[in-house]
Amino acid sequence: MAEIKRILVTGGAGFLGSHLCERLVDAGHDVICLDNFFTSQKTNVSHLLDHPNFELIRHDVTLPIFLEVDEIYNMACPAAPGHYQYNPIKTIKTSVMGAINMLGMAKRCGAKVLQASTSEIYGNPDVHPQPETYHGNVNPLGPRACYDEGKRAAETLFMDYHRMNKVNIRIVRIFNTYGPRMHPYDGRVVSNFIRQALTGQDITIFGDGSQTRSFCYRDDLVEGIVRMMDGPDDFVGPVNIGNPGEFTIRELAELVIELTGAKVNIIHKPLPADDPARRRPDIRLAQEKLGWQPKVPLREGLKKTIEWFRSIDLSHYRPPTPNFE
Repeated sequence: MAEIKRILVTGGAGFLGSHLCERLVDAGHDVICLDNFFTSQKTNVSHLLDHPNFELIRHDVTLPIFLEVDEIYNMACPAAPGHYQYNPIKTIKTSVMGAINMLGMAKRCGAKVLQASTSEIYGNPDVHPQPETYHGNVNPLGPRACYDEGKRAAETLFMDYHRMNKVNIRIVRIFNTYGPRMHPYDGRVVSNFIRQALTGQDITIFGDGSQTRSFCYRDDLVEGIVRMMDGPDDFVGPVNIGNPGEFTIRELAELVIELTGAKVNIIHKPLPADDPARRRPDIRLAQEKLGWQPKVPLREGLKKTIEWFRSIDLSHYRPPTPNFE
């Protein structure tokens, strides 16, 4: 029988965190889900509450907490621009204080700890696709800096705890991810486009729609994260986890319209400040070190996501912030 671990997932009721909790519970581990429910939903983990190996704690990761664990997945942080810009000071505190608190716990417990970092640490990249060796092009004074620089600082903290205190760390840089349980009002392009199409609203594109993104289906992403946590201790990362398939925002909008059968138009709004023009991961390191690469094509993943959006009652969800778009 495989070893049963005590595993903490911060942000565990969020979109990705809830799927990670589900996978770890199904594997028989004792899972503690910690979340303050700012951009997450209790319904994401309600089906796990009856499991004896699952525990839910309402707590803010910026505040200390003392638990005895073997592994920590530090997933907590609002990740959509409308949400992380709503309270930018809180956002950077979540990244920095959250990292300090989780690294302190890992040091005390001798636990392994994984940091969910982001492709946003590359900023508006001058290098394409983005390898882990690229140091990025980030505006430290812009409206996105609370998230970009917060995550960069968290990576710094993880490496310093690793070098100075021998904490067993992992760093994954997550690129755009989508799938069932995305918050309908998280302000990301996939959820925005699907919600708008299904409710008969025109689809809103910021800029001319030529900017590109790569979209990784949530099952592929969770597989990559788990492989990184379970991988060799001499590979701490950072490692890009994302789908190298590159699509323009207009292509995504047209595909959503096709798959939903919606009779809607595409309208344009001004491009926000510091919005990256291109985003695509170089995943050669993940392929080499983890034997990982995404398997779900965009069309297939979007069909599953649209099916889930059709199954929910939008009135049961509320925008976490006034500026969710």
